[in-house]
Amino acid sequence: MLNLLTTELRNGQTLSDSQIASAVADLINEQISAISKAEFLTALALKGETWMELSAFARELRKLSIAPPLDAAMREREILDVCGTGGDRLNTFNISTTVALVAAAGGVTVAKHGNRAITSSSGSADVLEELGIPVYLSPDAAARSLATHNFAFFFAQHFHPAFKHIGAARKLCAEAGQRTIFNILGPLLNPARPTAQLVGVPRPEFCEKIAHVLQSLGVRRAMVVSGEVGDAFLDEISSLGKTHLAEFYQDKGFNQSCLEPQNFPLQPATLADLQGGDKQASAKIIRNVLSGQERGPKRDAVLLNAAAAFFLAGRSRTLLDGFDYAAEVIDSGKAHEKLVSLASQPR
Repeated sequence: MLNLLTTELRNGQTLSDSQIASAVADLINEQISAISKAEFLTALALKGETWMELSAFARELRKLSIAPPLDAAMREREILDVCGTGGDRLNTFNISTTVALVAAAGGVTVAKHGNRAITSSSGSADVLEELGIPVYLSPDAAARSLATHNFAFFFAQHFHPAFKHIGAARKLCAEAGQRTIFNILGPLLNPARPTAQLVGVPRPEFCEKIAHVLQSLGVRRAMVVSGEVGDAFLDEISSLGKTHLAEFYQDKGFNQSCLEPQNFPLQPATLADLQGGDKQASAKIIRNVLSGQERGPKRDAVLLNAAAAFFLAGRSRTLLDGFDYAAEVIDSGKAHEKLVSLASQPR
């Protein structure tokens, strides 16, 4: 089936939901060669994935994930994820991960989905591990951490065991310089099924597409962002240029707009001011931001993205209010306290 679908994709055909279900079954079948899988993934990327195809792939792959046992009381909460697709190759520090910790310190329940570094020097799993925060949580432990700490990390490779059968094909594509649908799907596959999401993408044209997918998956509130940095784009809200965004409330429709950094009290900065490094360097930056020692552009980038996180989670009425609240969470010591408590929890 996979070879037949590859031919259809090369002819420009859009795949139906049933065809995608068959494709996923073949992709996780260890009896099918990595070459055939890579050819399918390449053909799909070259055709260009529609948002309907992305939705169907996400639904099928979510069925294969390990779901944490969240009780009814937890399900009544707003559960937030802050996650970028990666792939912008601008080597900034782990902004989304820092924002997730600030949001948790500010009273938001945060189910952070992520992985180790693929296109950057330090992925969310790498830097959280360096910070002493457990990343290999069992489903039960993750549910307890959400309930007691307002934060749990859902390690993609740990909660999506079927992905091990796709890794070799993805590696072949990467070696050929070819992105695949899996470079986009990450934020769509959180096994905790968040109700609100702040998602960063590396190109503005992905904003509307990914927002439609999230809406189709039942997310209540989401914002998909791609921030300008000169001629390049961050998979974050940019403090260095305008940010393209698509957002929706599940029951109030869809909106596309741009966010201008001059509307916030930001210091002058360049991309070099937001550079990260390996997991040790990134962990040091996060500690400095959360403890209040970092007062420059890195803090500004965190406050700006945290403003959106608090807004989406209903903790602030406007982005400016969210910006001020994020600063209060850090300056009050709550953010640093959250980091210490997460690092001291049982493994």
